Amino acid sequence: MIAAPASGSGKTTVMLGLLRALAEEGVTVQPFKSGPDYIDPAFHRAACGRDSYNLDGWAMPGALLDSLAARAADAELALAEASMGLFDGVASPGQSGTGAGAEIARRFGWPVVLVLDVSGQAQSAAATALGFATLDPEVRIAGVILNHVASARHERLARAGMAAAGITVLGALPRAPALRLPERHLGLVQADEHADLEKRIAAHSAFVRAHLDLTALRVLAAGGHANAASPRIDPPAQRIALAQDAAFSFTYPHLLGGWRAAGATLLPFSPLADEPPDSDADLVWLPGGYPELHAGRIAANERFLAGLRAHAETRPVHGECGGYMVLGEALVDADGTPHRMAGLLGLVTSYATRRLHLGYRRATLARRLGALAPDTTLFGHEFHYSSIVAQPDPALAAVTDADGVAVAETGSARGHVSGSFFHLIAAAG
Repeated sequence: MIAAPASGSGKTTVMLGLLRALAEEGVTVQPFKSGPDYIDPAFHRAACGRDSYNLDGWAMPGALLDSLAARAADAELALAEASMGLFDGVASPGQSGTGAGAEIARRFGWPVVLVLDVSGQAQSAAATALGFATLDPEVRIAGVILNHVASARHERLARAGMAAAGITVLGALPRAPALRLPERHLGLVQADEHADLEKRIAAHSAFVRAHLDLTALRVLAAGGHANAASPRIDPPAQRIALAQDAAFSFTYPHLLGGWRAAGATLLPFSPLADEPPDSDADLVWLPGGYPELHAGRIAANERFLAGLRAHAETRPVHGECGGYMVLGEALVDADGTPHRMAGLLGLVTSYATRRLHLGYRRATLARRLGALAPDTTLFGHEFHYSSIVAQPDPALAAVTDADGVAVAETGSARGHVSGSFFHLIAAAG
């Protein structure tokens, strides 16, 4: 597991560089991401050619975690990117833990490589490393990578501190601002939006090759006990028209794969290309993404909107986060310009005043969501900056945060149409 004491330490730089560098050496690497995240796994796939799976102890039951970790069975190495700090999770446990990366490392016996930002310090960085190495004896810190090293002297001093503490150093990365990936309000700009993505990943690989000991890292790898049996993931319908393009891209591979394994057929279509959903679909699913960046175009795509409205007359339509906003009456962009949406729900949302809504969510359905019956409990997360201006329809679910506190973002439903800001990860196990 590639982890760090905090966000912004350089985990993603190391992860992408390692994935590509190892793949270039002929090593089959299975990537994972600890915690809820759509964007990093897409970069992982671009770097090594394999789908990256999220491992989330709060939202996922143990059997699902085990089956996903077993995706590495045909790989030579599993490489997991932690989120935030290694031991950071929520206060109240969910399905199998608090969502901390350390729990995943402990569960599967994966050694941890700690990426340390040594800016403004030298020997003192060893105290941080030693604290992480001793906090939980069941989480093995196999070594550290020094990041943001300012000079050869800086590196020597930091290495000396690590040696005195008995900490293995796997490499030292100089400051490299050119490698920083562009960001927007929800995190990194998505992988498929980079025209120069291949060039960027190649640069990460060259950087890692030049400064890290890949052989030593491979020698340290160990663990990997997991159960390959996959629990059933009930699909919301058997024929699902799935919106898939730059505006609707937030889908988890384990869910889509689980729906297919349960016999569902996925029928992709592109709202941005003004494609209507398949007329034979049992249900239309609009995932989250960045519809606010394409609101004018979506509002003008009459074939898509007419097809969506026609489907909703007789069969279910559901939207998650960005998809939910598109099902509403209007979306107000960051400039304050309103854009007419599908009008299938009364929801009006706005980016004119940004406010972060972030965290795990537990939702108990108040009404049916496709084949998912009322009273079904779902685990997931919420992450958006839009504000609700109007949400007049009946609530889709009773929704609480990780501590069981009710939140206002209950979603809504009208006729065959439903939606919420809730991103589904798993049903109650």
